[in-house]
Amino acid sequence: MVLLRTEHYNAIVLHAEADYPYECCGILLGRFLSDGKQILDVVPISNARTDEAKRTRFLIEPHEYLLGEKKARERELDIIGFYHSHPDHSAIPSEYDRLHAWPLYSYIIVSVKEGSSSEMFSWQLQEDRERFFPELIIEGN
Repeated sequence: MVLLRTEHYNAIVLHAEADYPYECCGILLGRFLSDGKQILDVVPISNARTDEAKRTRFLIEPHEYLLGEKKARERELDIIGFYHSHPDHSAIPSEYDRLHAWPLYSYIIVSVKEGSSSEMFSWQLQEDRERFFPELIIEGN
């Protein structure tokens, strides 16, 4: 289960729509709970890809990841995952996503079709790295 405040849900959607037709990406800050995760902040970052793959892939530069770690430390939070968009595709992780993901983290994916968000799901990679399993997003304040 992932607890996601409405303001953070909206921030992810706005970032995804603004970066369309390219993938957006960002860092999720919060706390690991006994039964899930609580997102307490989102850190939008730029997709560092510069080639045509920017439409289907994202890249987080090390200095931006470190910025996310710094913000987490300052607020006594953890990096609990990442978000990104899938322009004109479903919000289901791709094989590329699986190969580059880390277990335990949440991966929120928002589908953006023709510039408007259509669905958002959260996923966690199994420890054996074979597949993702869905995480229930509970939105609210």
